[in-house]
Amino acid sequence: MLFAHSPDPDRGIAAQEYVTHVGGVIRRASEAADKAGLYSTCDGDLLRKLVRQAAEYHDLGKLDMANQDVLSGKVKANKLPVQHTDAGTAYLLDSLKVAPSAALVRSHHIGLPDFINEQNRCEESILRDDSVREKVNRTLPDLLKLHEGVLPSAQKVNTDSCEVAGSPSLLFRIALSCLADGDHTDTAIHYGDQIADERPIELRPAERLLALDKYIATLKEDSERSRQRSEVYEACRNAVTEANIVSCDSPVGTGKTTAVMAHLLSQAEKRQLRRIIIVLPFTNIIRQSVEIYRKALLLPGEDNSELVVAELHHRADFQDIQSRQFTALWKAPIIVTTAVTFFETLASNTPARLRRLHSLPGSAIFIDESHAALPAKLLPLAWQWIKGFAKEWGCYWVMASGSLNRFWKIKEFDDAALEVPEIMPNTLRNRLAVFEKQRIVYQFHDTPFGTVDIVEWLAALPGPRIVILNTVQSAAVVARAYEKRFSRSSVEHLSTALTPIDRDKTLSRIKSRLENKNDYDWSLIATSCVEAGVDLSFRTGVREAASLVSLLQTGGRVNRHNYVNAENVWTITLKEGDLLKKHPGMRDSSKVLLDLISEGLDISPDLCTDALKREIRFAGNFSESLLIKDNQLRFPQVEKDFQVIASDTRTVVVGDELIERLEKNLPVNWRDIQKSSVQIWGYRLDALHIPEVIRHNGIYKWIFNYDDFIGYMAGVLSIATDPEFYII
Repeated sequence: MLFAHSPDPDRGIAAQEYVTHVGGVIRRASEAADKAGLYSTCDGDLLRKLVRQAAEYHDLGKLDMANQDVLSGKVKANKLPVQHTDAGTAYLLDSLKVAPSAALVRSHHIGLPDFINEQNRCEESILRDDSVREKVNRTLPDLLKLHEGVLPSAQKVNTDSCEVAGSPSLLFRIALSCLADGDHTDTAIHYGDQIADERPIELRPAERLLALDKYIATLKEDSERSRQRSEVYEACRNAVTEANIVSCDSPVGTGKTTAVMAHLLSQAEKRQLRRIIIVLPFTNIIRQSVEIYRKALLLPGEDNSELVVAELHHRADFQDIQSRQFTALWKAPIIVTTAVTFFETLASNTPARLRRLHSLPGSAIFIDESHAALPAKLLPLAWQWIKGFAKEWGCYWVMASGSLNRFWKIKEFDDAALEVPEIMPNTLRNRLAVFEKQRIVYQFHDTPFGTVDIVEWLAALPGPRIVILNTVQSAAVVARAYEKRFSRSSVEHLSTALTPIDRDKTLSRIKSRLENKNDYDWSLIATSCVEAGVDLSFRTGVREAASLVSLLQTGGRVNRHNYVNAENVWTITLKEGDLLKKHPGMRDSSKVLLDLISEGLDISPDLCTDALKREIRFAGNFSESLLIKDNQLRFPQVEKDFQVIASDTRTVVVGDELIERLEKNLPVNWRDIQKSSVQIWGYRLDALHIPEVIRHNGIYKWIFNYDDFIGYMAGVLSIATDPEFYII
């Protein structure tokens, strides 16, 4: 008997047979490729061939007798003695002459290669592991005999043509996604960590559109604001377009969340799409959008709203065999996620992160606040991917914003200047824009603030106030100082230092306070997570200098429903010290904003184009270099350089009960991990000596103080005596 995975005696799980695992991966990976291939205009058949071939031979090297001794349980070892991916790579590369499939087998654990580096190696070493190459060359015929002995009727694939018609970078990522997801899923099922073959929930767009119509009908009021929202909803719902990429320019407070969803459902029905993905900027709070969609889009008989509308707050991607089942996938018919999770998935070469990508073809994607979704220097490559998925993989994109800047028309972003039609009628857009200009007055405070200074200054502004700072640490420091100077009831705090569960509780409390007109003398100290995606309206706004787009986004959280009396939104700067720190990733964008202010220009969406041009010029040739690397298939370099948040962040679980369940191998799913974890920089975890959860490599457990006010920063600030210490 031949084996693919070793036994787990502690859980009473036997070794998995090779034929069972390979057969399971072939079936699951091929199914993923078939579903994605249905939407391809050029490379669908090739995707199916490459994935089917790679799936069959991905674990061929496990048949080496030294590996079989470990996999059978006869010999105890932490890893296999003979690297197991090289055998399948060698057979596909040298015998079948199918280099793309060989690359997938080589990559299914370590990620896609840098093809320029591979081309520069000697011929016999290309895609091969030199440490085992000679041994594999000698034993390969014996391995193939063993393989064919248990899989004699395996379907043979026609490999006459492997020429890629579309984008090779997209094809390779989608193909590895299919293979990795099939491999990880089959393994998790064997070890009892995942339910076998969960039945997918269908999108059923026409039915959900009718449900949304009924929900919207219950919200109508006899007011000018309500009539505007109804107009926007009907305009988006009934917009007719043949394009694969469109834009929607609608001011804040006009019901964009539901209006664009109606449009997406309408287009999904017309185009027979299988999924809708909502992408909010950076690490924004997504709960409010999720709650609206769950109320409006659930159909009769659907009892679990989490399976219909999935919320993915942050990246949770695990390669370790004991933790793979906690990777957050794109399986639900409607997904709400952040730009960090979404675009860093597209940029990835890592199998665990790429697992979900094969679910993207045939999707309708709504990029909310599209010009704010990414740093300017990353937009050109993201735009290339968006165009590629639209043209080659059946995706439909809506680029939306309350202050939309059409960055795709800027030469520095796209020489082609693609025509992107607007789904909102010009007459309606112009009418709404008149009201928008009367809502906000932008001000600048030219003296940098320390902790004590800013607390006193804020308290004198008309409340309630929203204050958005650039780092998690600065927000926690100011919030705690505010509480000590006044009282706990005088301040709220929202940032990614809180778990999603605690962010939801805080957001509910903030909404309740904002509805109470007698409760106004308080401040919300937050990070950019509240810039978009939340229907909050404060009297005064304060934004630490970041990008122009971020300032305009902050304006969207102030005076949202009053077009008669304008309110102030302030730009400020902070003094470094007292644990207040500047965000290095916002250096260029904040300089652009401060230059615009110093030049005496009125802050408005009209400046977005100029600001983006200035930001992209600060980046030098970075954007062009990134495009070249992607076109040259330099996958590790692209993943390294394409970071929405320039950091190695890791998943840290908060809460003794969940940690205990994980360490005792009690039932836990990926949603539990999402709701009760935070993302913290890897080097900070090392400095704080944060341990991994026992038996789950890649998942960490928080061991310091945590509270529902400033989250894990309660622990950090209690031990952070080093003035150079900071967390973004």
